[in-house]
Amino acid sequence: MSVSGSSSKVRLMAMFVLLFALFSSQSSAAQVPLLMWSSEGLPPLASPAAGHITSNAQLTAYLTSAFGSGPNTVLLFLQDKLSKEDFTLFGGVFGNKQDSAFPNLEAALQASPSSVSLPALEWSDSSAMLTLLQEELDVSPVLVDADTLSHLSINTSASNLLLINLPYCTGLGKSCKEVLHENDGIIGEALSIMKDKGVHFTAMYTGLQPSRVIPERSMSQQAVGRSLLQTVEPTVKEPIIFNVTRNPCIMLWVQNLNISLTGEWIDLAAQPPSLDGSICNDSYSLLVLTYASGYTLRFAMRQRFYKVSARNWFTLDSVQLQSKDLTASYIGSRNIYAPAEYSFHCQSVTSFRDTLLVPSSNNNKNSTQWRLNFVDFQIQGFGLANGTNFSYASDCAGFFTAGIWMGLITSLLMLWIFVYGMHMIMQLNTMDRFDDPKGPSISVPQTE
Repeated sequence: MSVSGSSSKVRLMAMFVLLFALFSSQSSAAQVPLLMWSSEGLPPLASPAAGHITSNAQLTAYLTSAFGSGPNTVLLFLQDKLSKEDFTLFGGVFGNKQDSAFPNLEAALQASPSSVSLPALEWSDSSAMLTLLQEELDVSPVLVDADTLSHLSINTSASNLLLINLPYCTGLGKSCKEVLHENDGIIGEALSIMKDKGVHFTAMYTGLQPSRVIPERSMSQQAVGRSLLQTVEPTVKEPIIFNVTRNPCIMLWVQNLNISLTGEWIDLAAQPPSLDGSICNDSYSLLVLTYASGYTLRFAMRQRFYKVSARNWFTLDSVQLQSKDLTASYIGSRNIYAPAEYSFHCQSVTSFRDTLLVPSSNNNKNSTQWRLNFVDFQIQGFGLANGTNFSYASDCAGFFTAGIWMGLITSLLMLWIFVYGMHMIMQLNTMDRFDDPKGPSISVPQTE
C-alpha cells in the first residue's frame, strides 16, 4: 500500500485495521504488519483491496524491484511480536499525538520521500523475513544496537543488512505501551545515527511473530448464511402426559412441584414420576404421580354441566399428598376451574399464601403441617383435541383484581361528590332587588 510521505503511516494502518475487520474474506491465518521507508525513495506499490493478505511471493517481487542490482543498506527493526492491533491500541489513531507510543516512527514516515505500509503480511515462521532479506541482498545480517551502530563503519559500496532486535511487553513487567514507547526511542536514535553518518538506507519495521492471532475456524463448523445473534434458549421440559389407547387423556406441566414439612423444600418436578393408578373418562380424571423418593401426588378432576352458563366445566376437586403413613388432602374446586374444553393455568398454586388449595377438614392437622407450592402450573383433564398441546388456558389471574375494584369504586365516589357539589353550586340564586337609600325602604311581605 503506497502512501505519500506527508501522511501518518501509523494512523493509516490503524484505519486499515478497521476496514480489514469489516471486509476481510480471507483466511484468519497469522499475519504481521510491515512498515518500510527509505531515505532515497521506493518504487510505487498498488494499494491492495481491504482485507487483502500480502503473500511472501508478492513481497519478494516488490523487494526485488525496490533493491534493484546495486548495493543497498537495510536497517531492519525486528520486534519479538507485532500485530496491527498494536498500532490501533497505542498509536494515537484519532489525532491524539500525545497519547501515541510511536512519535519517532511517525516522524520518520512523514519525513521519508515515500514509504510502504503492509498491514497484513502472510506469516509462516519467525525466520521468514530475515531469510528473505538475506537472499535478496546476498549478505549475512549484522546484529547491532544504538551504541555499536554509532561506532560501526558502514561500507556503502556493498550491501549491508543491519539487524536491531526489539523486545515485546510479554514477561517484562511493564505495560505494552511503555515497552513500545521505549522501542520507538531506539528506532529514533538509530535513525538519527544513520542520518549523521550520511548513509542512504532503507528501514523496515516488522515482527518475528504476531502478538495476536485469531484462531482459524473450519467452514464445516460454521453455519452457512445469515443467522441471528441470540442467546441459546434453555430446553423446555416436556409435559406429563397420561395416555389411554395411545391418545392423550390428562396433561400436566409445572416448573416446580415444591413440598415442605419441616421448612426444607423438596422439588418433586426434578424427579421422573410413575403414572400407575391414573384413570380418566368423560366425567372423571385422576392423575397419580408416584416418585421413587416415597411421595405420591394425586390430582382428582371432575367435569360437570352448569345450567347457568349452559356449558360443561371441569374442577380440580382435590389434591392429595401421601408420604409413608401421612396423608394430606386439599380442596381446589373453589378456585381451580375452567371450561371443560380449556386448560387451567396459574403462575403460583399454593396452600399457605393466596391459597388456591384449601386444607381439607377431614385431616386438617396433616394438611396444615404440609405446605405446597406449584410454580407455573397448567393442567387439563378433558377435551385434549390438540394432541400433545394444551388447549386455550383459563388463567387464575382475573381481569378485575381487588386493587382495580378499589380504584374504580374510589374514583366513582369522588366523581359523584364532584358532580353533586357542582349541582349545588349551580342552584344558588343571586339577589334581584337592592335597597335605594334615597327612596322608600323595601318592604318584604311576610307572606312571600
